[in-house]
Amino acid sequence: MKTIHKTAIALAATGLFAGAAFAADTPTSPEDAGNPIAANVTVVSDYRYRGISQSNTKPAIQGGFDYAHESGFYIGNWNSSICWIGDSSYYNSAGAVSAPIEMDFYAGVKKELIGEGFASDVGVLQYYYPTSGLPSGVTNPNTTELYVAQNFTLGPVTGFAKFSYAVTTLFGFTNSAGSYYPDLTANYDTGVWGLSVNAHVGYQKVAGQQVVEGVPTASYTDWKLGLTKDFGGGLSLAAAYIGTNAAKSGSTYAYQGPTGKNLGGSTGIVSLTKTF
Repeated sequence: MKTIHKTAIALAATGLFAGAAFAADTPTSPEDAGNPIAANVTVVSDYRYRGISQSNTKPAIQGGFDYAHESGFYIGNWNSSICWIGDSSYYNSAGAVSAPIEMDFYAGVKKELIGEGFASDVGVLQYYYPTSGLPSGVTNPNTTELYVAQNFTLGPVTGFAKFSYAVTTLFGFTNSAGSYYPDLTANYDTGVWGLSVNAHVGYQKVAGQQVVEGVPTASYTDWKLGLTKDFGGGLSLAAAYIGTNAAKSGSTYAYQGPTGKNLGGSTGIVSLTKTF
């Protein structure tokens, strides 16, 4: 559930670990990146995607690479350690499911159609979870989304508005094709000590879910406010406060860890990123 970027400051600022931006942050051309091929590696205290922990609130290691052509076409891969599938009682009632990694594959086209600093972006993203021991009768967590994004640059403020649409079931939710996620991300370059202020808000609509008394709804809003420090040389450190309004019914959360922990609860996280 991730992001392709060409600089460490951009990677951390747009929320790789908190409502990732993916190709919305791809440079318009290889010249913007300095090289048509780029790679990144991140260590994060809690892998949050759209506000929900994918690592049971534990640290994760992440990394990927992407290629951007001067035509605007790009393609890439991003990966992260996870544990939500193996920890889930839905998938792991027999205690035999193994799914330690998430692998994302994406491709699209990004062009400055409106004007300089306003790149439009359209693409497809495949979330792939290599699993073993998956029980029969459960919905496969693999997900395909289409997305469209509009980037903007207004002086020291950069960001994007994006809309993602699931053409398959979404992350294992039964009958959830047609789910969608609109989001807005903005970053402000303070011009001081390489610091940028980062903000994000999004809404995850999970389609096809019946309202059942005593069962919390799966749809929710997530948000983030953070700060990123650029050390130069492709190295950055980011800290953010993340939260959601993911529902609760009684003692049960819509997104609940194996010990009953709310995986969408508000928390602070830190990450260290290196781009190459």
